Amino acid sequence: MASASFVKLNASSSPWIGQRSFNQRPGSSSRSSAARVSVIRAGSYSEELVQTAKTIASPGRGILAIDESNATCGKRLASIGLDNTEANRQAYRQLLLTTPGLGQYISGSILFEETLFQSTTDGKKMVDCLREQNIVPGIKVDKGLVPLPGSNNESWCQGLDGLASRSAEYYNQGARFAKWRTVVSIPCGPSALAVKEAAWGLARYAAISQDNGLVPIVEPEILLDGDHSIDTTLEVAERVWSEVFYYLAENNVMFEGILLKPSMVTPGADHKEKADPETIAKYTLTMLKRRVPPAVPGIMFLSGGQSEMEATLNLHAMNQSPNPWHVSFSYARALQNSVLKAWQGRPENVEAAQKALLTRAKANSLAQLGKYSAEGESDDAKKGMFVKGYTY
Repeated sequence: MASASFVKLNASSSPWIGQRSFNQRPGSSSRSSAARVSVIRAGSYSEELVQTAKTIASPGRGILAIDESNATCGKRLASIGLDNTEANRQAYRQLLLTTPGLGQYISGSILFEETLFQSTTDGKKMVDCLREQNIVPGIKVDKGLVPLPGSNNESWCQGLDGLASRSAEYYNQGARFAKWRTVVSIPCGPSALAVKEAAWGLARYAAISQDNGLVPIVEPEILLDGDHSIDTTLEVAERVWSEVFYYLAENNVMFEGILLKPSMVTPGADHKEKADPETIAKYTLTMLKRRVPPAVPGIMFLSGGQSEMEATLNLHAMNQSPNPWHVSFSYARALQNSVLKAWQGRPENVEAAQKALLTRAKANSLAQLGKYSAEGESDDAKKGMFVKGYTY
């Protein structure tokens, strides 16, 4: 596939000669006395990346995230009395990925490495189960959070070492998009160091992913932990996303070939006043409109420990007015909680569990289209799933 590049006007034709470079921040030294050429590129995969992103950001569909590490998946299985074995993880993920009709509501699924290379008990590759329903396989590529030295008890995300070769291998196995989750903690500041580290790591990952044919999901999760107000969350979110897009541009990431996975702008989990869906939608869309270029095709929100119904109601509220992006979902717990309770690890419950998945997927599909109604939702769907300091 031919390489595509987007080049700014050169110095002889640019109206910006003599002004500060787009990539030069206030207070930084000029890199050149003359205007320089800025190139945005994504290697030989440019057209494919754009097409993949558009496929995932298709009307009425979103992402099923089942990329929990083996340890975290073990916690899910333990909640229904199952041991954390490869066979049990395979059975659960097979249940999810072979659900008939899932592709009507789900456009992509993020997998853990084990699942990407796994087959069903019938010998069919898991990625082929997805492809048959026009669901794009994705892969978690980060190596998890570790303490960030010099910070205010904050974390950074590791995994850049060897990422290029791993990404090439994932592409050959059938993955077409990637996910890298880093976090920002409001109670911890957040410190300038932690924000910069999060933004730079995401940008490097995104550039490496695009260079290897994978659409990067950019996910700086702003944790719900804390008793802060929704205004504080908005302030921090704007700061984080400003930094993220600055470094994405510095790394020549093609915005048309990425997807975002932001947190919704909500009060802290321990704040005394809860916000209704309309308020959350207003604050979240304000943040997006101030910080996210319209070139980005899809905004796939994480649920962050909200109840299944809360996550769906908030998504619905955000789709009550036009916006420049496909505003949708990339949910894990908010799609799986009811499934686990229906399954209970019993073969005879697989069909009921798959129906539970379709129910939640359809609800979020309707929310993406702005047509969801909470009428008839179960009590289980209303239960919050927030876990302090949640890890994958």
